[in-house]
Amino acid sequence: MGRNDPVDPAPLLQLLADGNQRHARGAHRHPHQDVSRRVDLASGQRPWAAILGCSDSRVPPEIVFDQGLGDLFVVRTAGHVCDAAVTASLSYAVVHLHVPLVVVLGHGGCGAVQAALNRRPAEPADCLCTAIEPAIAVARLGPGDLSALTVRFHVQRTVEHVRGALPGLPRADVVGAVYDLASGIVEFLDLLSPLDLAWPPGRMPQ
Repeated sequence: MGRNDPVDPAPLLQLLADGNQRHARGAHRHPHQDVSRRVDLASGQRPWAAILGCSDSRVPPEIVFDQGLGDLFVVRTAGHVCDAAVTASLSYAVVHLHVPLVVVLGHGGCGAVQAALNRRPAEPADCLCTAIEPAIAVARLGPGDLSALTVRFHVQRTVEHVRGALPGLPRADVVGAVYDLASGIVEFLDLLSPLDLAWPPGRMPQ
């Protein structure tokens, strides 16, 4: 298979899911981390998935998914907020590195989400709070834990943003996921199909 040939992302998503199960059990294989792998990658990288995740030190994607050198193209910002630099980085992964799968990885207990939730109306909003507040508005409309719902809706919004920012690139399937800090388990919100989240009718954020 050539590097420009279409790639089915479903088996790659399963690789991530399998690696995460190993992580949750504490049975890491630590693949692709030996000297020969490092030497092989010196001539160029060939990642098979891109991860947009939070900068939180408890959620390193290579460990969470039990992958090694050269496997994942990782972009991390606080609260996985997607700005122009992030969009350009993901575009580079898809267009130049031919990555067929992009995962937006949120997590419970997110400090950026909590900061946005705790911000008082009179306080100035920074760029992180501004990016997360639309998800808070939707989360307030439904039952359940406000922080957990905000994380899920913020992942949804980020997925939609990334999909819209990478037009005309059908090979790049964008998937949402949420990581649980205590269990170590990643819940995939989207199995290569539209996300199944309970948006209140007529209130989906723009």
